[in-house]
Amino acid sequence: MIFPWKSLLCLLALACSARAQDALPLKAIRAAQLVDPRTGTVLARPVILVEGAMVKAVGTDLAIPPGTEVIDLGGATLLPGLIDLHTHITGQAGDFWESNFRKSPIDHAIMAPVYARRTLEAGFTTIRQAGAGEYIDVALKRAIDRGDVVGPRIQPAGLPIGATGGHADLTGMSPYLRFEEFSNIADGPDAIRKLVRQNVKFGAEVIKLIAGAGVLSEEDSVGAPQYSQGEMDTLVEEAHRWGCRVLAHAHGTETIKMAIRAGVDSVEHASLIDEEGIRMAKAHGTVLVMDIYNDDYILAEYGKHNYPRKIIDKERQVGQLQRESFRKALQAGVKLGFGTDAGVYPHGWNGRQFATMVAFGMTPMQAIQAATTTAAELMGWTGKVGLVAPGAYADLVAVAGDPLKDVKELQKPVFVMKGGAVVVPLRR
Repeated sequence: MIFPWKSLLCLLALACSARAQDALPLKAIRAAQLVDPRTGTVLARPVILVEGAMVKAVGTDLAIPPGTEVIDLGGATLLPGLIDLHTHITGQAGDFWESNFRKSPIDHAIMAPVYARRTLEAGFTTIRQAGAGEYIDVALKRAIDRGDVVGPRIQPAGLPIGATGGHADLTGMSPYLRFEEFSNIADGPDAIRKLVRQNVKFGAEVIKLIAGAGVLSEEDSVGAPQYSQGEMDTLVEEAHRWGCRVLAHAHGTETIKMAIRAGVDSVEHASLIDEEGIRMAKAHGTVLVMDIYNDDYILAEYGKHNYPRKIIDKERQVGQLQRESFRKALQAGVKLGFGTDAGVYPHGWNGRQFATMVAFGMTPMQAIQAATTTAAELMGWTGKVGLVAPGAYADLVAVAGDPLKDVKELQKPVFVMKGGAVVVPLRR
C-alpha cells in the first residue's frame, strides 16, 4: 500500500511530537567549583547537565543543548547532596513529660513532614532513619517518593528492636501504664525473628538493633549489653536473610564488640569503644556512626526541657569520651560515617556536626566523604547518591564559600536540588 505524501508527513510529525513530549527536561548548573568526594579532588568551573531527575554529564566544556534551563551559581561551591546516616525525623526534643505523655503518634506523624523539609533545605538530600514508632517513617518515605511531601530520600528502619526494660522500652514508669502502639520489644530468638519479619513486611529497608543501654533513657547503665550474643546473632542473621542491613545502637565497650561479632553493618554512637573494639571494627569493615556534635546541645538545653537528672548525668559521663573515641578510631583507619542523631537537637542543624568532626581530627574533605561516599556505601546506594556523576540522582548542594577551607560553610547552603528539582533557589 502506498501512503500519500501528506499522510506520511502527518505521521512523521505525530511521531516527532510524541518523542518531544517524552523527552525529559534539561538543566545545566554552573558554579565556581565542584567538590568530588570520590576522588578527593575539586573540579574548577564545572557544568552539570541534568536530565529529569538524573545527572547526564559532568565536565568543564560541556555543550549545552538549545532550550536548556541554565542555573548559574556564580562563585558558589557545589557538592553532592549530603547524607545523614542517623536521624529521628518523626520527632524532636522538647519537654520530656509532654513529649512522652501528652503527644501521640498522630502528633509525630503531623510534624514529620515539617522536619523532613527542614532537613532537605539544610542540604541533606538523603537520610537513614534510625527507627520510628507506628511505621511513621515508612509512610513518610512513601509520601515523599510520591511527591506528596517535600523531604529527603529516606531509608526507613521501622520499629527499633530492643529488649524488655531496655533503651527501647520506656522505663521508670508504673507497671500499670500501657501504650496502645505497635510493640518494638522482642525477647529471645523466635520473637526477634518475628519482629524483623514484621518490620520487613511493613516497609523497613534497614533494621535497627538496640544492642545495649543508652543515654536518653532511664535505665541505670549507659552502655551495658541488653541482649545476649545469641540474640544479636539471630537478629543480624534474619535481617541479612531478608536483604536488610543492620545498624546497632551501642555505647558500651562490650556491647560494641558483641554487635561487631554478630555482623552488624554499622555501630551507632560507639561512645566507649576500646582498642580491641577499634581493631575489630577495622577488621570486619564495620562502619562507626558517631554523633559527636549533640553533646553540646544536650548539656546546654535538656535541663530546660525537664529531662531527668539521671539522663543528663549519663550524657556528661559519655559525651567527651565519645569524641576521644572518634579521634582514636579515625587515627586507626576505621570507616566513619556521618550520623547526627538529629531530633535529639533541632532538625535542620545537621550540618553543625561537620565542624565537630574536623575539630576532633578529620580534614574537611574526610568529613564530607563521611557524609557522601562512605554513607552511600553503607546504605547500599553507591552510584546513586553521594556523588555527582552520570547515572546518579541529581542531588546537589551549594555553599557560598569554600568548605575545604571553612567547613562551617556546610551549615548554610545557598542552593539545594533533589532529583533535578530545585528545593532552595540560589540565596544571594
